[in-house]
Amino acid sequence: MSDAAPASPAPTSNYAGPRRVLSGIQASGALHLGNYLGALKRFTQLQDQGAPCFLFVADLHAITVWQDPALLTAQTREIAAAYLASGLDPAKSVIFPQSAVRAHAELAWVFNCVARLGWLDRMTQFKEKSGKHKERSSVGLYTYPVLQAADILLYKATEVPTGEDQKQHLELTRDIAAKFNNDFGVPDFFPLPEPLTQGPAPRVMSLRDGSAKMSKSDPSDQSRINLTDDADAIAGKIRKSKTDMGVMPEVGEALDDRPEVRNLISIYAALSDQSKDAVTAEFAGQGFGAFKPRLADLAVSAMAPITAEMRRLMADTAEIDRVLKDGAERAAAIADPVVDEVKTIVGFWRA
Repeated sequence: MSDAAPASPAPTSNYAGPRRVLSGIQASGALHLGNYLGALKRFTQLQDQGAPCFLFVADLHAITVWQDPALLTAQTREIAAAYLASGLDPAKSVIFPQSAVRAHAELAWVFNCVARLGWLDRMTQFKEKSGKHKERSSVGLYTYPVLQAADILLYKATEVPTGEDQKQHLELTRDIAAKFNNDFGVPDFFPLPEPLTQGPAPRVMSLRDGSAKMSKSDPSDQSRINLTDDADAIAGKIRKSKTDMGVMPEVGEALDDRPEVRNLISIYAALSDQSKDAVTAEFAGQGFGAFKPRLADLAVSAMAPITAEMRRLMADTAEIDRVLKDGAERAAAIADPVVDEVKTIVGFWRA
């Protein structure tokens, strides 16, 4: 018999409130193909399937590292434009800037007092982002996952579209919700949100290095397809994308040592709504001189309408601002009563 302490049981919930899906994209830098395939396209699918979606621009999260104030405003509008251009309908989904709903910051402070230091010490993303200079990082970067928990629980979201890199943060959110409910004797006040997956999300990698994610922070613009790239830029980047000296693989062929080839097949499959096996079956044994033009045509066909709509919106931001203002008011109508309840539960003075 082991003397080790038994593991804590996984938190469970009998929450019976309405279904709500929540997610956001950070307001820092231009969006790219990876953001579209991994997030925007999936958000639109959820909306069109009837899911009640709350989708915000994470400007509070953005300032955990330095942001130029003028650029931050522009980036907030650009991400909102990408939401709209990708097919999100503000009549069906609530689209808003995080900072426009004050309850996010208020609930985050309460959760800072619920979460434990040991929980945050285990967050691997902080270690990755702070690197060797942890002491120079902002406190906000360290407590980022607590604000993320507030973002989710403020709307009593029941589901969160989650990639591999965010699963640990969602587990922390569930722990915070369970501890708050337990500490204050309010069973099931907050739901324990579940990760929402619609099959494996495509993990889009750099066009120059198949072992690194496509990133807006990569110094090489050739590494990514930006949502604002025109057709010539998209085609040129795919034409110059890194491959190898081989040919397209056969179905089922291992691609562990061919990351760039694996990445292009994954992009083609995601854009065409096919399986990777279907793509390799179509192009097996052919050279990349045959495959890349087809991929370029597919990418241009999929992205050109989004680019055109984003440019239209960014040329006259009044429509974006109207959507964000209306979304913030609708979000606050749900968030403010929740944080008021939290204040009463915690014991804050109420007039």
